[in-house]
Amino acid sequence: MGPDRPLSIESFTLDAPRPGEVLVAMVASGVCRSDLHVVDGDWARPTEVILGHEGAGIVQAVGEGVANPRVGDLVVLVWTAPCGACRACGRGEPWLCATPRGGGHRMAADAVRARRRDGSPLGVYSGVGTHASHQVVDAAAAITVDPRTPHDVAALLGCAATTGIGAVRNTAGVGAGESVVIIGLGGVGLSALMAAVDAQAGSVIAIDPEAGKRALALELGATAALSPDQAPDEVRRLTDGGADHVLECIGLPVTSELALGCVRPGGTVTLVGMIGQAERIRIDGYRFVEDGIRLLGSNYGSLVPERDIPRVALDVVEGRLPLGRLVTAHIPLTAIDDALAAMRRRDGARRVVMFGDAA
Repeated sequence: MGPDRPLSIESFTLDAPRPGEVLVAMVASGVCRSDLHVVDGDWARPTEVILGHEGAGIVQAVGEGVANPRVGDLVVLVWTAPCGACRACGRGEPWLCATPRGGGHRMAADAVRARRRDGSPLGVYSGVGTHASHQVVDAAAAITVDPRTPHDVAALLGCAATTGIGAVRNTAGVGAGESVVIIGLGGVGLSALMAAVDAQAGSVIAIDPEAGKRALALELGATAALSPDQAPDEVRRLTDGGADHVLECIGLPVTSELALGCVRPGGTVTLVGMIGQAERIRIDGYRFVEDGIRLLGSNYGSLVPERDIPRVALDVVEGRLPLGRLVTAHIPLTAIDDALAAMRRRDGARRVVMFGDAA
């Protein structure tokens, strides 16, 4: 796979769910920048996989021993289903689980459920492979949410939305009255912005090179929207010396370094966007120590899936988080390459593949 090699759409078969697994008919799947990193070769990942890791569907069958979810449930698929037994899970940090159930790429012989028509195995990206009409996943990777949750938004709860919201709520712990800077206004950054507004932050400053995204940020409650060339000077002016919290939500060394220039002494920088493998960030070590800055990494929004995803879905249903504003377009599966191309040119927040009514 690569930028000059379009993805292929193929028919495949699925084994029946085994004990602890469920069969899901997909209703929607977001096209995420992590998919783009794989296609463009930014990350070393196995190829010959069914892509997609941000989706929602309706449970159609369950394997032996599965009590939850149940047939007919609307579920959000998560790309890390914590095992509950490793050191990270024991510390209460399931987002760092060393051996997630049903995770990885499901390419080992005993893990494969998807097969070509000749019976040869197909890998499943991140254990969920949401760019497919149906998928068999570990039951722990299928989180039941309120059935009133719009299907396109439910898909985004599998990655972008909860990554951004969790970074604000769980990792950074943004409090009422604090000043917040969000750098990068894609699906993750706009979700983080909504969470900061919901947390009643004192000021929320959005930074992005695209004027359309800055305008949307202001509609969603940002108190100011800047282009990167205005920061950090304008941020310091607006916040009287720097923000309490700065969240980098795009995943670039240059914007990560910009984040460090926008935070106040004693403030917190949270890196949310996934930077390319082997890339490095330059830090002024003297200033970092002298100013007592905290630098945090936020993996999947420090998410506890069974706790946080239903909570965010309820926030959507009850009108506290307008996550539907993230959706730039609903597309068919055949438009995946166009969606990836749009992402390369930074056009829009999220395109969502819609599979129709799977109930």
